[in-house]
Amino acid sequence: MTDQQNAQMGTGDSEELAQDGNNLESMESLMQSDAGLEFPSQGEIRKGVIASISSSQILVSVGAKSEGVIAGRELDQIPATDRAEFQMGMEIPVYVINPEDDNGNVVLSYVRAREAMGWEVVEKMQETGEPFDGIVDGYNKGGLIVLVHGLRGFVPASQISLSRRNLVQGDTPDRWAKQIGETISVRIIEVDRERRRLILSERAANPETRQSIKERVIDELVEGSVHTGRVTSVADFGAFVNINGADGLVHLSEVSWERVQHPSEVLKVGDEVKVKVINIDREKRRIGLSIKALLEDPWQDKVSHFKVGQLLEGTITRLTKFGAFARLEGDIEGLIHISELSENRINHPKEAVKEGDVLTLRVIRIDADQRRIGLSLRKVDSASYSDMDLKALTAELNEDEANSEPKNEPDTKE
Repeated sequence: MTDQQNAQMGTGDSEELAQDGNNLESMESLMQSDAGLEFPSQGEIRKGVIASISSSQILVSVGAKSEGVIAGRELDQIPATDRAEFQMGMEIPVYVINPEDDNGNVVLSYVRAREAMGWEVVEKMQETGEPFDGIVDGYNKGGLIVLVHGLRGFVPASQISLSRRNLVQGDTPDRWAKQIGETISVRIIEVDRERRRLILSERAANPETRQSIKERVIDELVEGSVHTGRVTSVADFGAFVNINGADGLVHLSEVSWERVQHPSEVLKVGDEVKVKVINIDREKRRIGLSIKALLEDPWQDKVSHFKVGQLLEGTITRLTKFGAFARLEGDIEGLIHISELSENRINHPKEAVKEGDVLTLRVIRIDADQRRIGLSLRKVDSASYSDMDLKALTAELNEDEANSEPKNEPDTKE
């Protein structure tokens, strides 16, 4: 091989080596460029810069190889006020839904980012007790909806200030309608991110103390007035109901006309109930309430056909030192006082009757207010009731005679 051929081969090899060197340099540069990128992860929240805006999508630069996209449902969910403020070059928070979809795009959400950031903020606000001035955005039957850092918080009626509730009339859900758009100062009292539950309280943000509220409510309350309240606690002896910011007691005896062993049988914490103010002790600062006072007394209907002087059949159910109780109909019982058991003086009812005896008794008293019926055994044959007994007997015979008369049948011919 000649020197010239060797020289030509050396030149070709040098060019190939140079080309390979350039390729290696380009690959190294590309690797270094990619190494500087922080590839997004699903569920990550990033700060991104809006690259372009159109009616169908928003492209956001998030430091990845390609721009992320907000489109479809995630675009539609962006509040109109926020979307109107968006412009190219603006920095916004985004949530990574998918680091790379089938088209190689990073799928983003603005709403989810704002929501996640909002939960972090309200959790800190609950820890610090920091108040928040928000706007009433809606309502339902139970209270007001307030926007807090992009989240919908709920203010139960029991946590709304007395002054605000005094502006509301009636018990329908629409009573809160006029509060929409109003400013309200609240504190966070419950946060449950998993259940998406955010409970707020205007009362907790109000410097007015619980005791001062109760004193003011007591001063304004009127016996006999009716209020809608919410059950705040249940005890063996009754239930406490909050009305206008102060707790009143519904004693066990005032819960229901039916026999109730414990208030929890018919009430639970959080129940909304109507109550009547039956007692106000202004010295001891106590409020007595009643639920049953607003309900029809079934006892009154059951005894409506009973009359004083009437003779009834009763079964002795129990004996006490002062008399004997007799069941008349269903669960209706009357008392035969010991003085009404016999013409002779006795020391105990057992000297005249025993449990299980079925006797004819006379009604001598009906006390509707106390739900009591007074009965007598010794006055069953009393002459003072002879006229009444005669009329009752005559009426009974006439009724029997009317029922026994044959009905007029039309003549039939064969």
